[in-house]
Amino acid sequence: MSAVTEISSRTSAGRPISRRAFIAAAGAAGAGFVLYAVLPGGERVAVAQIPGGTLPPGQVPKFQTPMLIPPVMPRAGTIVARGGKNVDSYEISMRQFSQQILPAGLPPTTVWGYGAVASAKKRGLLLHNAPSLTIEAKWNRPVRITWINDLVDDSGDHLPHLLPVDPTLHWANPPGGIDGRDSRPTFATTPDAYDGPVPIVTHVHGAIGVGDESDGYAEAWYLPAAGDIPAGFATEGTWYEFFAGKAEAGFGAEWGPGYATFQYPNDQRASTLWYHDHALGMTRLNVYAGPAGFFMIRGGPDGDDAVLDGRTGATAVLPGPAPKENDTFPPNKTYYEIPIAVQDRSFNDDGSLFYPDTREFFDGIVGDFLPEGEFSPIWNPEFFGNMLIANGNTWPFQVVEQRRYRFRFLNGCQSRFLILDFSGIPGVEAWQIGNEGGFLASPVDLTADHGGRLLMGLAERADVIVDFTNVPVGNHVLGNVGPDEPFGGGVPGVDFPVADPDSTGQVLEFRVVPAAGPDPTTPPQFLVLPPIMPLPPETVHRPLALIEKMGMGHGAQGEPLEGPVEALLGEVVDGLLVERLWMDPVSENPAVGATEVWEFVNTTGDAHPMHVHEVAFEVVNREGLLLGADGEVAVPIELDGVVTPPEPWETGFKDTVTAYPGQVTRVRAMFEYPGQYVWHCHIVEHEDNEMMRPYRIGPVQPGQPM
Repeated sequence: MSAVTEISSRTSAGRPISRRAFIAAAGAAGAGFVLYAVLPGGERVAVAQIPGGTLPPGQVPKFQTPMLIPPVMPRAGTIVARGGKNVDSYEISMRQFSQQILPAGLPPTTVWGYGAVASAKKRGLLLHNAPSLTIEAKWNRPVRITWINDLVDDSGDHLPHLLPVDPTLHWANPPGGIDGRDSRPTFATTPDAYDGPVPIVTHVHGAIGVGDESDGYAEAWYLPAAGDIPAGFATEGTWYEFFAGKAEAGFGAEWGPGYATFQYPNDQRASTLWYHDHALGMTRLNVYAGPAGFFMIRGGPDGDDAVLDGRTGATAVLPGPAPKENDTFPPNKTYYEIPIAVQDRSFNDDGSLFYPDTREFFDGIVGDFLPEGEFSPIWNPEFFGNMLIANGNTWPFQVVEQRRYRFRFLNGCQSRFLILDFSGIPGVEAWQIGNEGGFLASPVDLTADHGGRLLMGLAERADVIVDFTNVPVGNHVLGNVGPDEPFGGGVPGVDFPVADPDSTGQVLEFRVVPAAGPDPTTPPQFLVLPPIMPLPPETVHRPLALIEKMGMGHGAQGEPLEGPVEALLGEVVDGLLVERLWMDPVSENPAVGATEVWEFVNTTGDAHPMHVHEVAFEVVNREGLLLGADGEVAVPIELDGVVTPPEPWETGFKDTVTAYPGQVTRVRAMFEYPGQYVWHCHIVEHEDNEMMRPYRIGPVQPGQPM
């Protein structure tokens, strides 16, 4: 058994989980997942691709487009801040535009993306793209970004969303006005999709020590400064004005109609961050539309220069260069360090993005919808696109030499866990050297010890050295053996069917050519990574519950169907589950400077990638939960005493961790900076329907919204 899945196989293999049984039944009905035939002996084989839009994956040629290597975002200038410290400033807007995501010959796709609108240098690339350009930050040098909502047409009027917005969730709700914004509205009849101006607020995922005014709080959204905002609409979220005052007092930035200015200290370990939208109840849609990009922090005591060559004790040589600001575009040099964002999407024949506009897509439930029933009419509990894209193109190719490369992978999918599979590339070696929080304690040999596979939960990043030195010249495909359905752990092909080998089982093609010259880089087995400084001992343990609320509806023929109504977070109090909604008061309130262990007690049938804003944490361990006779987690909650340590790729610090079904996953974090933040599941469909909670570090702030 590959160690990539050992950690969770105990809780999923052979265990009757009603949630997953339900999903399997939904798949058999063709409700949005792979269709399977059952062979003698019980083996399941895929017989149809995942439903999606009107453009089938089989009609999209693969490996026709060179993979985009995202250029670097140009700076608008340098600010001398209070105290004399230099701050790099950016002016970045989100816009709508057309992009060739499918191969040439197929229609372009209308998407959203970020891009700079000002550059201090004439060569600065003022380009909007999806994914967007990479922000390159230096350790301990702040970055200040004015984030502009430019989702307007040529006349300055607002653009409607590209995708169906479900107004029955607890969401930003601009039509509710000042009194009804950031709420779950009530309706007399089932409403249609919202088609008004779009709220946004940007979150730099993984930023540590950032003020709460700059974290992208879900209720600090703002509409574009459009000329046709309907009368009575709220143009800003509940927390926008309060945070605007903090930004002005804290670093002298003014906010205004259609924009906000955030500042990032970048005094954390060198690491791979990324930025994306975080508007309340709309993250799944805003991110699916395209806006996301890498944010790299380089240098400092834990940066590349701190990596040593164990043979000599000298500074190691890592693969490079990476793109730099003001590089020629298209590039006239070869990059050996490349960020790769992997996402899943579906399309229609006209090239437009497909995302379901009815709950029926997921599990066949056609009612009763709110307000008569429990189900939101449009929200889908998970979504799995039937095509994979890498850096903004479906199934691209990347030319690589027979030498070592450094890839910064990001799982930017909606609900899909990836298990990147290098094992089909003959002679390749893959070593993971970093995760979300920077370098690991030591390199992890994925090829020799983990079957050449790399498990990545939603929003996780992996810093990987891939050695093509001994790979034959020719074309080789990077695979994916993660499932085309909700992930619960286990062994690929044993505990769950792997991705469709003809579509979502393929990520990109490497076209291997002879090396252009000697490879000067240090072999990864000799890398000595910077030491990990452990956090102080904890003083508080917080048992936190991951819960799924189920309901009964009916299908098109009137047949009864059970399905998820919402995903929830909460607490475990005296062994009992206490559900909390987004609107409930803060229940997690660490003291400033406190170190705590948060225990994610997963009572659902899904694995959940849990993300805590503002901090990087250590993964402590996982422990099993006792199950009842029905195979569900027993309540009151009891532990089974089987404790497993973190996986080798979970050493160091992380900001996102996979919490497996039937287990408690423990992480240790130090909460140093006061303010209001959030923690949530990063399956964005879950996040948008109650699987996100506010938390506060320190006391209530004078004047804050209540």
